[in-house]
Amino acid sequence: MIAAADRPEAYQPQETLTLWWLADPASPRLVGTLRLVLSSQSVGFQYAGAWLATEGIALSEDLPLRDGLFIPRHKGEIVGAIDDARPDRWGERVIRRFEKTQRLSLLEYLLFAGNDRHGALGVSVRADAYMPWPTAPLAGLADLDEMAQVVRKVLANEPVPELQRRLIRPGTSLGGARPKSLIAIDGEPWLVKFAEGEDTDTELIEHASMTLAAGCGIQVATTRALPVHGRHAIAVKRFDRIGALRVHALSAFVALRAAGEAHGYPQLAQLLRRLAPAGKIASQQEQLFRRMIFNILIDNTDDHEKNHVLLRGRDGQYLLAPAFDVLPSAQGLGMQAMQIGSAGCDATIENALSEAAAFGLRLPRAKAVAQEVARTVNSWKDHFRAAGVTPIDIERLAQYIDGRHLGGERAAILGAR
Repeated sequence: MIAAADRPEAYQPQETLTLWWLADPASPRLVGTLRLVLSSQSVGFQYAGAWLATEGIALSEDLPLRDGLFIPRHKGEIVGAIDDARPDRWGERVIRRFEKTQRLSLLEYLLFAGNDRHGALGVSVRADAYMPWPTAPLAGLADLDEMAQVVRKVLANEPVPELQRRLIRPGTSLGGARPKSLIAIDGEPWLVKFAEGEDTDTELIEHASMTLAAGCGIQVATTRALPVHGRHAIAVKRFDRIGALRVHALSAFVALRAAGEAHGYPQLAQLLRRLAPAGKIASQQEQLFRRMIFNILIDNTDDHEKNHVLLRGRDGQYLLAPAFDVLPSAQGLGMQAMQIGSAGCDATIENALSEAAAFGLRLPRAKAVAQEVARTVNSWKDHFRAAGVTPIDIERLAQYIDGRHLGGERAAILGAR
Protein backbone atom coordinates (compact mmCIF):
# COMPACT_ATOMS: atom_id res chain seq x y z
CA MET A 1 0.00 0.00 0.00
CA ILE A 2 1.24 3.47 -0.83
CA ALA A 3 2.06 5.54 2.23
CA ALA A 4 0.36 8.91 2.58
CA ALA A 5 3.72 10.62 2.33
CA ASP A 6 4.23 8.97 -1.07
CA ARG A 7 1.07 10.45 -2.57
CA PRO A 8 1.79 11.43 -6.19
CA GLU A 9 1.65 15.13 -7.01
CA ALA A 10 -0.92 14.52 -9.74
CA TYR A 11 -2.91 11.49 -10.73
CA GLN A 12 -2.43 10.30 -14.27
CA PRO A 13 -5.79 9.10 -15.64
CA GLN A 14 -6.01 5.36 -16.24
CA GLU A 15 -8.13 3.61 -18.84
CA THR A 16 -8.78 0.71 -16.45
CA LEU A 17 -8.57 0.03 -12.74
CA THR A 18 -8.85 -3.26 -10.88
CA LEU A 19 -11.42 -4.43 -8.34
CA TRP A 20 -10.34 -6.50 -5.33
CA TRP A 21 -12.04 -8.71 -2.73
CA LEU A 22 -10.98 -7.64 0.78
CA ALA A 23 -13.08 -9.83 3.05
CA ASP A 24 -9.72 -10.70 4.58
CA PRO A 25 -7.55 -7.64 3.88
CA ALA A 26 -4.44 -9.69 4.63
CA SER A 27 -5.21 -11.83 1.55
CA PRO A 28 -6.71 -9.59 -1.15
CA ARG A 29 -8.05 -11.35 -4.26
CA LEU A 30 -8.38 -9.85 -7.72
CA VAL A 31 -12.06 -9.80 -8.76
CA GLY A 32 -11.83 -8.12 -12.15
CA THR A 33 -11.36 -4.99 -14.21
CA LEU A 34 -13.20 -1.66 -14.16
CA ARG A 35 -13.39 0.52 -17.26
CA LEU A 36 -15.17 3.62 -18.46
CA VAL A 37 -18.08 2.96 -20.82
CA LEU A 38 -21.01 4.86 -22.38
CA SER A 39 -18.99 7.86 -23.57
CA SER A 40 -16.80 7.70 -20.43
CA GLN A 41 -19.77 8.60 -18.24
CA SER A 42 -20.34 5.17 -16.67
CA VAL A 43 -18.28 2.30 -15.30
CA GLY A 44 -18.46 -1.27 -16.59
CA PHE A 45 -16.89 -4.39 -15.12
CA GLN A 46 -15.42 -7.72 -16.23
CA TYR A 47 -14.59 -10.62 -13.92
CA ALA A 48 -11.01 -11.85 -13.91
CA GLY A 49 -10.44 -15.35 -15.26
CA ALA A 50 -8.98 -16.52 -11.96
CA TRP A 51 -12.06 -15.31 -10.06
CA LEU A 52 -14.31 -17.29 -12.38
CA ALA A 53 -12.09 -20.35 -12.30
CA THR A 54 -11.98 -20.49 -8.49
CA GLU A 55 -15.75 -20.04 -8.08
CA GLY A 56 -15.61 -16.57 -6.64
CA ILE A 57 -18.96 -15.12 -5.62
CA ALA A 58 -21.28 -13.12 -7.86
CA LEU A 59 -21.06 -9.59 -6.46
CA SER A 60 -24.79 -8.99 -7.08
CA GLU A 61 -27.58 -10.64 -9.02
CA ASP A 62 -26.96 -8.48 -12.07
CA LEU A 63 -23.28 -9.53 -12.10
CA PRO A 64 -23.57 -13.32 -12.55
CA LEU A 65 -20.38 -15.34 -12.76
CA ARG A 66 -19.65 -15.28 -16.49
CA ASP A 67 -17.07 -13.82 -18.81
CA GLY A 68 -17.65 -10.60 -20.71
CA LEU A 69 -18.01 -6.90 -19.99
CA PHE A 70 -21.01 -5.86 -17.89
CA ILE A 71 -22.28 -2.42 -18.89
CA PRO A 72 -24.82 -0.35 -16.92
CA ARG A 73 -28.07 0.56 -18.61
CA HIS A 74 -27.72 4.31 -18.22
CA LYS A 75 -25.06 6.99 -18.27
CA GLY A 76 -23.86 8.14 -14.87
CA GLU A 77 -24.16 4.64 -13.36
CA ILE A 78 -21.68 2.10 -12.03
CA VAL A 79 -22.67 -1.45 -12.79
CA GLY A 80 -23.94 -3.84 -10.10
CA ALA A 81 -22.68 -3.94 -6.52
CA ILE A 82 -19.69 -1.78 -7.46
CA ASP A 83 -22.01 1.22 -7.26
CA ASP A 84 -21.88 0.84 -3.47
CA ALA A 85 -18.08 1.24 -3.55
CA ARG A 86 -18.32 4.83 -4.78
CA PRO A 87 -18.09 7.79 -2.39
CA ASP A 88 -21.24 9.58 -1.28
CA ARG A 89 -21.93 13.25 -2.07
CA TRP A 90 -19.78 14.48 0.81
CA GLY A 91 -16.96 12.20 -0.30
CA GLU A 92 -17.21 13.52 -3.84
CA ARG A 93 -17.01 17.04 -2.45
CA VAL A 94 -13.84 16.20 -0.51
CA ILE A 95 -12.30 14.55 -3.58
CA ARG A 96 -13.04 17.56 -5.79
CA ARG A 97 -11.48 19.80 -3.17
CA PHE A 98 -8.27 17.92 -2.42
CA GLU A 99 -7.29 15.62 -5.29
CA LYS A 100 -5.11 16.85 -8.14
CA THR A 101 -6.19 15.17 -11.34
CA GLN A 102 -6.50 15.84 -15.05
CA ARG A 103 -9.79 13.94 -15.15
CA LEU A 104 -12.52 13.29 -12.60
CA SER A 105 -14.79 10.59 -13.95
CA LEU A 106 -16.65 7.91 -12.00
CA LEU A 107 -13.52 5.78 -12.34
CA GLU A 108 -11.47 8.36 -10.46
CA TYR A 109 -14.15 8.75 -7.79
CA LEU A 110 -13.96 5.01 -7.20
CA LEU A 111 -10.18 5.12 -6.86
CA PHE A 112 -9.98 8.24 -4.69
CA ALA A 113 -12.50 6.79 -2.22
CA GLY A 114 -9.49 4.97 -0.78
CA ASN A 115 -9.10 1.91 1.38
CA ASP A 116 -11.81 2.65 3.97
CA ARG A 117 -14.82 2.39 1.70
CA HIS A 118 -18.01 0.67 2.76
CA GLY A 119 -18.14 -3.10 2.31
CA ALA A 120 -15.49 -5.59 1.21
CA LEU A 121 -14.48 -4.27 -2.22
CA GLY A 122 -11.35 -2.31 -3.00
CA VAL A 123 -10.05 -0.45 -6.06
CA SER A 124 -6.42 -0.53 -7.15
CA VAL A 125 -4.28 1.11 -9.82
CA ARG A 126 -2.48 -2.20 -10.43
CA ALA A 127 -3.57 -5.65 -11.55
CA ASP A 128 -0.74 -7.58 -9.91
CA ALA A 129 -1.19 -6.18 -6.40
CA TYR A 130 -3.83 -4.38 -4.36
CA MET A 131 -2.60 -0.80 -4.30
CA PRO A 132 -5.36 1.60 -3.23
CA TRP A 133 -5.16 5.38 -3.20
CA PRO A 134 -3.09 6.31 -0.15
CA THR A 135 -4.59 7.42 3.16
CA ALA A 136 -3.12 8.43 6.49
CA PRO A 137 -3.52 6.41 9.70
CA LEU A 138 -6.98 6.59 11.28
CA ALA A 139 -7.60 9.57 13.54
CA GLY A 140 -8.66 9.13 17.18
CA LEU A 141 -10.99 10.86 19.61
CA ALA A 142 -8.21 13.29 20.50
CA ASP A 143 -8.45 14.60 16.92
CA LEU A 144 -12.22 15.25 17.04
CA ASP A 145 -12.04 19.01 17.58
CA GLU A 146 -9.48 19.46 14.81
CA MET A 147 -11.52 17.23 12.53
CA ALA A 148 -14.55 19.47 13.13
CA GLN A 149 -12.42 22.50 12.24
CA VAL A 150 -11.44 20.90 8.93
CA VAL A 151 -15.10 20.19 8.16
CA ARG A 152 -15.96 23.81 8.86
CA LYS A 153 -13.18 24.96 6.52
CA VAL A 154 -14.39 22.67 3.75
CA LEU A 155 -17.97 23.89 4.15
CA ALA A 156 -16.77 27.52 4.10
CA ASN A 157 -14.41 26.87 1.17
CA GLU A 158 -11.44 28.00 3.23
CA PRO A 159 -7.85 26.74 2.76
CA VAL A 160 -7.04 23.47 4.53
CA PRO A 161 -3.37 22.76 5.36
CA GLU A 162 -1.97 19.54 3.91
CA LEU A 163 -1.46 17.96 7.33
CA GLN A 164 -5.11 18.52 8.27
CA ARG A 165 -6.46 16.91 5.10
CA ARG A 166 -5.53 13.49 6.49
CA LEU A 167 -8.41 13.84 8.97
CA ILE A 168 -11.12 13.65 6.30
CA ARG A 169 -11.89 10.35 4.57
CA PRO A 170 -13.96 10.56 1.37
CA GLY A 171 -15.19 6.98 0.95
CA THR A 172 -16.66 5.98 4.29
CA SER A 173 -20.42 5.66 3.74
CA LEU A 174 -23.11 4.72 1.24
CA GLY A 175 -25.03 7.92 0.83
CA GLY A 176 -25.61 11.45 1.98
CA ALA A 177 -24.15 14.91 1.85
CA ARG A 178 -23.55 15.43 5.58
CA PRO A 179 -19.90 15.97 6.58
CA LYS A 180 -18.31 12.79 7.87
CA SER A 181 -15.09 10.88 8.30
CA LEU A 182 -13.69 7.92 10.23
CA ILE A 183 -12.38 7.78 13.76
CA ALA A 184 -10.89 5.05 15.92
CA ILE A 185 -12.63 4.40 19.26
CA ASP A 186 -11.15 1.69 21.48
CA GLY A 187 -9.23 0.37 18.48
CA GLU A 188 -12.33 -0.03 16.27
CA PRO A 189 -13.44 2.10 13.30
CA TRP A 190 -16.48 4.34 13.71
CA LEU A 191 -18.08 6.69 11.22
CA VAL A 192 -18.35 10.18 12.67
CA LYS A 193 -20.77 12.80 11.31
CA PHE A 194 -20.63 16.54 11.96
CA ALA A 195 -23.04 19.44 11.91
CA GLU A 196 -23.30 21.66 8.87
CA GLY A 197 -23.85 24.82 10.89
CA GLU A 198 -27.61 24.47 11.21
CA ASP A 199 -29.51 25.80 14.24
CA THR A 200 -30.58 22.38 15.50
CA ASP A 201 -28.28 19.84 17.12
CA THR A 202 -28.99 17.33 14.36
CA GLU A 203 -26.36 14.78 15.39
CA LEU A 204 -27.68 14.56 18.96
CA ILE A 205 -31.21 14.22 17.57
CA GLU A 206 -30.03 11.34 15.39
CA HIS A 207 -28.49 9.60 18.40
CA ALA A 208 -31.75 10.03 20.34
CA SER A 209 -33.75 8.72 17.37
CA MET A 210 -31.55 5.66 16.99
CA THR A 211 -31.82 4.73 20.66
CA LEU A 212 -35.59 5.32 20.53
CA ALA A 213 -35.75 2.94 17.55
CA ALA A 214 -33.91 0.33 19.61
CA GLY A 215 -36.67 0.65 22.20
CA CYS A 216 -39.14 -0.19 19.42
CA GLY A 217 -37.49 -3.56 18.86
CA ILE A 218 -35.45 -2.36 15.89
CA GLN A 219 -31.88 -3.57 15.44
CA VAL A 220 -29.83 -0.38 15.14
CA ALA A 221 -26.20 0.49 14.65
CA THR A 222 -24.42 1.44 17.86
CA THR A 223 -24.11 5.22 18.23
CA ARG A 224 -22.41 7.69 20.53
CA ALA A 225 -23.05 11.40 20.87
CA LEU A 226 -19.72 13.23 21.03
CA PRO A 227 -19.60 16.80 22.38
CA VAL A 228 -17.69 19.10 20.05
CA HIS A 229 -17.54 22.90 19.96
CA GLY A 230 -20.63 23.30 22.13
CA ARG A 231 -22.74 20.94 20.00
CA HIS A 232 -22.42 17.29 19.06
CA ALA A 233 -21.06 14.94 16.47
CA ILE A 234 -22.45 11.43 16.20
CA ALA A 235 -20.25 8.37 16.00
CA VAL A 236 -21.72 5.25 14.38
CA LYS A 237 -19.94 1.95 14.84
CA ARG A 238 -19.20 0.30 11.50
CA PHE A 239 -21.31 -2.79 10.91
CA ASP A 240 -19.38 -3.82 7.78
CA ARG A 241 -16.33 -4.71 9.85
CA ILE A 242 -15.80 -7.72 12.14
CA GLY A 243 -12.43 -7.23 13.75
CA ALA A 244 -9.90 -7.13 10.91
CA LEU A 245 -12.36 -8.69 8.45
CA ARG A 246 -14.68 -6.86 6.07
CA VAL A 247 -18.26 -7.75 5.16
CA HIS A 248 -19.63 -7.59 1.63
CA ALA A 249 -22.63 -5.28 1.65
CA LEU A 250 -25.38 -4.42 -0.80
CA SER A 251 -27.53 -1.34 -0.49
CA ALA A 252 -31.24 -1.80 -1.16
CA PHE A 253 -30.63 0.46 -4.16
CA VAL A 254 -28.22 -2.06 -5.70
CA ALA A 255 -30.09 -5.19 -4.59
CA LEU A 256 -33.47 -4.01 -5.92
CA ARG A 257 -31.98 -2.68 -9.14
CA ALA A 258 -30.21 -5.99 -9.69
CA ALA A 259 -33.48 -7.86 -9.19
CA GLY A 260 -35.37 -5.53 -11.53
CA GLU A 261 -37.66 -4.40 -8.71
CA ALA A 262 -39.03 -0.99 -7.84
CA HIS A 263 -37.58 0.83 -4.85
CA GLY A 264 -39.98 -0.08 -2.09
CA TYR A 265 -40.26 -1.72 1.31
CA PRO A 266 -42.60 -4.50 0.09
CA GLN A 267 -40.21 -5.29 -2.76
CA LEU A 268 -37.26 -5.44 -0.35
CA ALA A 269 -39.27 -7.69 1.97
CA GLN A 270 -39.94 -10.06 -0.91
CA LEU A 271 -36.27 -9.98 -1.92
CA LEU A 272 -35.40 -11.20 1.57
CA ARG A 273 -37.37 -14.37 0.80
CA ARG A 274 -34.67 -15.26 -1.74
CA LEU A 275 -31.57 -13.81 -0.12
CA ALA A 276 -31.99 -14.49 3.61
CA PRO A 277 -31.47 -17.86 5.33
CA ALA A 278 -34.73 -19.83 5.34
CA GLY A 279 -34.97 -19.91 9.12
CA LYS A 280 -34.64 -16.15 9.41
CA ILE A 281 -36.91 -14.91 6.61
CA ALA A 282 -39.93 -14.32 8.86
CA SER A 283 -37.98 -12.37 11.50
CA GLN A 284 -36.15 -10.36 8.86
CA GLN A 285 -39.36 -9.38 7.09
CA GLU A 286 -41.01 -8.35 10.35
CA GLN A 287 -37.90 -6.35 11.27
CA LEU A 288 -38.15 -4.43 8.00
CA PHE A 289 -41.87 -3.80 8.59
CA ARG A 290 -41.10 -2.51 12.09
CA ARG A 291 -38.49 -0.12 10.69
CA MET A 292 -40.94 1.15 8.08
CA ILE A 293 -43.57 1.92 10.73
CA PHE A 294 -41.01 3.72 12.89
CA ASN A 295 -39.77 5.82 9.99
CA ILE A 296 -43.35 6.90 9.26
CA LEU A 297 -44.16 7.83 12.85
CA ILE A 298 -40.87 9.62 13.59
CA ASP A 299 -41.11 11.65 10.35
CA ASN A 300 -38.00 10.09 8.82
CA THR A 301 -38.93 10.77 5.21
CA ASP A 302 -35.32 10.44 4.03
CA ASP A 303 -35.48 6.65 4.29
CA HIS A 304 -34.19 6.15 0.75
CA GLU A 305 -32.85 2.91 -0.67
CA LYS A 306 -29.20 3.72 0.14
CA ASN A 307 -30.18 3.85 3.81
CA HIS A 308 -31.02 0.14 3.89
CA VAL A 309 -28.25 -2.44 3.58
CA LEU A 310 -27.92 -6.21 3.26
CA LEU A 311 -24.84 -7.92 4.70
CA ARG A 312 -23.48 -11.14 3.21
CA GLY A 313 -22.83 -13.94 5.67
CA ARG A 314 -20.24 -16.68 5.34
CA ASP A 315 -23.02 -18.95 4.05
CA GLY A 316 -23.47 -16.64 1.05
CA GLN A 317 -26.89 -15.45 2.22
CA TYR A 318 -27.87 -11.97 3.30
CA LEU A 319 -29.35 -10.34 6.40
CA LEU A 320 -30.46 -6.78 7.04
CA ALA A 321 -27.71 -4.59 8.42
CA PRO A 322 -28.56 -2.64 11.58
CA ALA A 323 -30.67 0.44 10.89
CA PHE A 324 -28.75 3.70 10.44
CA ASP A 325 -29.34 7.31 9.39
CA VAL A 326 -32.66 7.32 11.26
CA LEU A 327 -33.87 10.72 12.42
CA PRO A 328 -36.80 13.11 11.88
CA SER A 329 -36.65 15.02 8.62
CA ALA A 330 -38.63 17.82 10.31
CA GLN A 331 -40.52 18.70 7.15
CA GLY A 332 -43.88 17.01 7.55
CA LEU A 333 -43.89 15.90 3.91
CA GLY A 334 -46.24 12.97 4.46
CA MET A 335 -44.34 10.94 1.88
CA GLN A 336 -41.61 8.37 2.43
CA ALA A 337 -38.67 8.06 0.05
CA MET A 338 -39.54 4.44 -0.80
CA GLN A 339 -42.84 2.80 -1.66
CA ILE A 340 -44.78 1.63 1.38
CA GLY A 341 -47.94 0.04 0.08
CA SER A 342 -50.77 0.18 -2.44
CA ALA A 343 -50.91 3.99 -2.12
CA GLY A 344 -47.27 4.37 -3.11
CA CYS A 345 -45.14 6.44 -0.76
CA ASP A 346 -47.99 7.93 1.31
CA ALA A 347 -46.78 8.01 4.92
CA THR A 348 -49.81 6.42 6.59
CA ILE A 349 -50.25 3.31 8.68
CA GLU A 350 -53.18 2.31 6.49
CA ASN A 351 -50.89 2.32 3.46
CA ALA A 352 -48.26 0.31 5.35
CA LEU A 353 -50.83 -2.28 6.38
CA SER A 354 -52.08 -2.61 2.80
CA GLU A 355 -49.02 -4.67 1.86
CA ALA A 356 -48.61 -6.58 5.13
CA ALA A 357 -48.67 -9.87 3.28
CA ALA A 358 -45.54 -8.90 1.35
CA PHE A 359 -43.78 -8.88 4.74
CA GLY A 360 -45.12 -12.34 5.57
CA LEU A 361 -47.50 -10.82 8.12
CA ARG A 362 -51.17 -11.44 8.69
CA LEU A 363 -53.11 -8.25 9.30
CA PRO A 364 -53.61 -8.77 13.07
CA ARG A 365 -49.86 -9.26 13.58
CA ALA A 366 -49.01 -6.27 11.39
CA LYS A 367 -51.37 -4.10 13.46
CA ALA A 368 -49.83 -5.41 16.68
CA VAL A 369 -46.33 -4.49 15.49
CA ALA A 370 -47.50 -1.00 14.48
CA GLN A 371 -49.11 -0.57 17.89
CA GLU A 372 -45.92 -1.62 19.68
CA VAL A 373 -43.95 0.98 17.76
CA ALA A 374 -46.59 3.68 18.26
CA ARG A 375 -46.70 3.15 22.03
CA THR A 376 -42.93 3.65 22.27
CA VAL A 377 -42.95 6.66 19.93
CA ASN A 378 -45.59 8.24 22.20
CA SER A 379 -42.80 8.75 24.75
CA TRP A 380 -40.37 10.30 22.27
CA LYS A 381 -40.24 13.67 24.06
CA ASP A 382 -39.16 12.10 27.36
CA HIS A 383 -36.61 9.97 25.55
CA PHE A 384 -35.14 12.92 23.62
CA ARG A 385 -35.08 15.04 26.77
CA ALA A 386 -33.18 12.31 28.64
CA ALA A 387 -30.69 12.18 25.76
CA GLY A 388 -29.97 15.89 26.19
CA VAL A 389 -31.92 17.30 23.25
CA THR A 390 -32.80 20.91 24.01
CA PRO A 391 -36.39 22.06 24.67
CA ILE A 392 -36.22 24.29 21.59
CA ASP A 393 -35.28 21.38 19.33
CA ILE A 394 -37.93 19.15 20.91
CA GLU A 395 -40.66 21.71 20.34
CA ARG A 396 -39.58 22.26 16.75
CA LEU A 397 -39.79 18.52 16.10
CA ALA A 398 -43.10 18.23 17.95
CA GLN A 399 -44.96 20.25 15.34
CA TYR A 400 -44.33 17.37 12.95
CA ILE A 401 -44.11 14.23 15.12
CA ASP A 402 -47.10 15.26 17.27
CA GLY A 403 -48.87 17.23 14.55
CA ARG A 404 -52.28 16.48 13.13
CA HIS A 405 -50.95 13.97 10.60
CA LEU A 406 -48.44 11.85 12.52
CA GLY A 407 -50.03 12.38 15.93
CA GLY A 408 -53.27 11.31 14.32
CA GLU A 409 -51.62 8.23 12.81
CA ARG A 410 -50.40 7.14 16.25
CA ALA A 411 -53.77 7.72 17.86
CA ALA A 412 -55.57 5.84 15.11
CA ILE A 413 -53.44 2.70 15.24
CA LEU A 414 -53.46 2.64 19.05
CA GLY A 415 -57.24 2.84 18.95
CA ALA A 416 -57.56 0.13 16.31
CA ARG A 417 -58.67 -3.41 17.03
